[in-house]
Amino acid sequence: MSMSGRALPAGADPRAWRIGFVGYGEVGRILSEDLRAQGFVVSAFDIKLGSSAEGPLREHAAAHGVRLADHVAALTAEADFIISAVTASQAVAVAEACAVTISPGVFFLDFNSASPGAKQRAGAVIDAAGGRYVEGAVMTSLPPYRIRVPLLLGGAHAQALQPALAALGIDAKAVSDRLGVASATKMCRSVMIKGLEAMVIESFTTARAYGVEREVLASLAETFPGIDWEKQGDYFFMRVIQHGRRRAEEMREAAQTVREAGLEPWSAAGTAERQAWVADRADEGLFGERAKAGRPWREHADQILEQIRSDSNKR
Repeated sequence: MSMSGRALPAGADPRAWRIGFVGYGEVGRILSEDLRAQGFVVSAFDIKLGSSAEGPLREHAAAHGVRLADHVAALTAEADFIISAVTASQAVAVAEACAVTISPGVFFLDFNSASPGAKQRAGAVIDAAGGRYVEGAVMTSLPPYRIRVPLLLGGAHAQALQPALAALGIDAKAVSDRLGVASATKMCRSVMIKGLEAMVIESFTTARAYGVEREVLASLAETFPGIDWEKQGDYFFMRVIQHGRRRAEEMREAAQTVREAGLEPWSAAGTAERQAWVADRADEGLFGERAKAGRPWREHADQILEQIRSDSNKR
């Protein structure tokens, strides 16, 4: 591994890269685990460091040998390859922060679920600073695939980065030399997938309130026989309870993507509100410990309905 204070030349062996993560949430931790298992030097910075919420981050870093940086500039100055994995609303701000100390020719992979317009703004900042910006669009849930999660790449440097990512074990495909194509693909998919999550929570909880969930699920199974709606309900409730805040931010970016295309994002905007609404309930502790969410969807629906009744009685 490189031990110098400067980044390696852009064409150097990617197996020798020191990898820096800006954002040490679910994405950063999973990818860093898999990269550390291969022997890479991995560093990370997260806005939670130095706050009361830093404990789990420091425990994970210590367990997996990940170096934690005190600030973005320190991480960026020493990294041979930078991965931005923060909340969608911070994608451009992170690019601006990294641009201050990024070394010439260093690839900057933007993993964030942001709109095409946001990716284009972030790309302009990194490229102007001498870095090589590549947008990344994660096309399915990360945990089952981990580092092998299907990833679309976009931008002028996407083709050059693809073989380097393959050397790291990342399943990436360059789809366009124009920024925004990969993220548009991701955002349009999210309108459907995250929208389906929101619709299932709204439909199933309402059906539970009226006592008609068996009939509703039977009708869905007849119309869409390839889907186990019982299991799908359990999974969707769990994922939104655990990650609704992040999903809401992504859906606000999806709504912006729709808006950039000239349409009013009624569905995407509504999905963002439902995801955020569930996240609010989770923050209040309605569902218990987030990490243990995963009980049958009916139990979570009953918790929601009980709170609604309780709130109504207080008025």
